[in-house]
Amino acid sequence: MQKIAKTTNQREEEILREIGKAGGSCRVNYLAKRLRVSSETIRRNIRSLEDNGVVRKVHGGVHLLDHLNELPFQNRMDTQSDIKQSLARLAAGTINNGDSVFLDVGSTTAYVAMALRDHKDLLIVTNSIFVAQTLATRNNNRVFLAGGELRPHDGGAFGAEALELVGRFNVQFAVFSIGAINASMGFMLHDFEEANIARIAARNAQVRIVVTVSDKFGKRAPVVLDHANMIDIVITDSEPPQEIRKMLDLHGIDLILP
Repeated sequence: MQKIAKTTNQREEEILREIGKAGGSCRVNYLAKRLRVSSETIRRNIRSLEDNGVVRKVHGGVHLLDHLNELPFQNRMDTQSDIKQSLARLAAGTINNGDSVFLDVGSTTAYVAMALRDHKDLLIVTNSIFVAQTLATRNNNRVFLAGGELRPHDGGAFGAEALELVGRFNVQFAVFSIGAINASMGFMLHDFEEANIARIAARNAQVRIVVTVSDKFGKRAPVVLDHANMIDIVITDSEPPQEIRKMLDLHGIDLILP
């Protein structure tokens, strides 16, 4: 079972966010400059994070531990698959024939792609080779697959080419998986490059949808999306905790349950 990132104060949250933005590893002096505090303050908080099993100290720097990363793609596809299929059908029900849709590389989003197989005349933008293969050559769909190097563990394309292609499309819907939803930090992802793609896709979409299993509530991931108000709809399998529901209501985010 994966451990959950545990923090005890806002400074530690800020440190985790900056390490995530830096790609999972950075120097103590970098963190001190970014957060405008002393290096000793950073070291003290890093010691606490290390005690909680969140980071590992190295000489002059710090790394996020591997257990904060996501499981391999197929493992995630196999986890709670029945729930993900149910949520995917709800998401597909919001999309009509002929609509334009961005789909990311998440496992839950992969189920959304499968739920869209009977739709017609879709324009699909994605950086997921799984999504492209699922929806291309079907029902007069047009599929635009972002370029760039494909990651071996999930078949996702990232880099400048991927960002450039996604940024050229103004789609009706953008559908995202998510790493965690936290009342204080909002929507979080495990990967900095995934967050970059998500921000651009969300900015260029008319309706932004997060599809997630409810066990992501109250957890944390290393990279925070810029604004909770970049999301319009959350589709999940059970009512979120009260604090998270307040966060959703504060930002005008609709909640769809089975």
